[in-house]
Amino acid sequence: MNVSTEILASSPGTTEGTKRSLCLIGFAEDDSARGAPHASVTAWRIRNLVTLAKPEITFMVMISAGFACLMASNSFSIVVLLKTMLGTGLLAGGAGALNQYFERGLDARMRRTARRPLPSGKVTARAALFLGVSLALGGTIYLILSLNVLTALLGFFTLVTYVFVYTPLKTRTTLSTVVGAIPGAAPMLMGWAAARNGLAPMAWVLFFILLFWQFPHFYAIGWLYREDYARAGMKMLPAIDVDGGDETFRRIMISTQLLIFASFLLAFIASLGAVYLVLGLSLGLGFYYVAYRAYLSRSRLAAKTLLHASVLYLPLLYIVILLDRLYLSVATR
Repeated sequence: MNVSTEILASSPGTTEGTKRSLCLIGFAEDDSARGAPHASVTAWRIRNLVTLAKPEITFMVMISAGFACLMASNSFSIVVLLKTMLGTGLLAGGAGALNQYFERGLDARMRRTARRPLPSGKVTARAALFLGVSLALGGTIYLILSLNVLTALLGFFTLVTYVFVYTPLKTRTTLSTVVGAIPGAAPMLMGWAAARNGLAPMAWVLFFILLFWQFPHFYAIGWLYREDYARAGMKMLPAIDVDGGDETFRRIMISTQLLIFASFLLAFIASLGAVYLVLGLSLGLGFYYVAYRAYLSRSRLAAKTLLHASVLYLPLLYIVILLDRLYLSVATR
C-alpha cells in the first residue's frame, strides 16, 4: 500500500473490502512494518518510495542541471534555477524507479542490490511502475509549462535512452556504459536549455565533462562489484575483463585524460580566469594521480579510492568554476 492507502486502510470506518481494493496498486506487506506505530509504518513506506527514485543519483542530476543553468544565465534567477532542478529531479526520479522496475529480477541476483524495495518484496512492481510513470510524465509536463519545450524534450530523450536503451543493453554488450553515459551527461544540456531555450558550444563542453567523468566513476564501481555483475549476467566490462582488468583500467586512464582536456577547454570557451586555471589544474592532476594509482595496482582499495575521488571531484570542479565566475564578475565591476 502507498502512504495514503495505509492511512485509509487503518481508519476505523474502512472495510476489509475497501482495504483489498486499495491494495491493488500499492505496496507489499512486510513483517517489519506490522505491529509498528502508524507514523513509523508511514515513514517506512515513504523511505521505500524515495529509495525507488534513487535519491543519490537524482540529487547529483539536479545539481548538474542547476550548475549548467547558472553557467548559461546572464543574470541570476532563483525561480528559473529552482524550476530547472525540480523538473529535472522529477524526471530523474521517474527514470530511477522505472530502471528498478525493469531490473528487479537482476537486482535480486546481486548482493549489492538484493535489499532494494522491489527484490526484497517491500514494494510491489505495480507500485514501482506507477511511481515511475507518474514522475516521468509529471516532470515532462512541468518542464513544458514552467520552462520551455526544448528542456522537456531533452529530458524525455534522456529518460527514454536511459530506461529503454541503456538498461536492456547492460545484459548484452559492454558498450552499454558508453550508451548510458549519454543520458548521464544530458542534465548539462537540460540546465543550459532551461536558461537559454537553446544550446551553445559551452553547453556541449559541459556535457563532455560530465560524459567523460562517468567512465572512471562507473568502472571503479564495476571493478568493486564485478562478481555481482557476472552473477547477474550483466555484460559490464569489469565483469568480463579476462586480462586482469587491462581494458577496464586502460579506459579509466583514457577517459580521465579526456576529462582533464575537456575541463581545460572550458577555460577558453567560457573565458575563465586564473582561479579556475590554478584550482582546476590541481583538481585534475590530483584525480589523474588517483586514477593512475588504480591503474597500477588494480586492487579493491585503489578502486574504492578512485570511486571516492570521483565523487569529490565533480562537485569541487563545479564550485571552482562558479567561484571563478564570481571573482571575475566582482573584479570587472
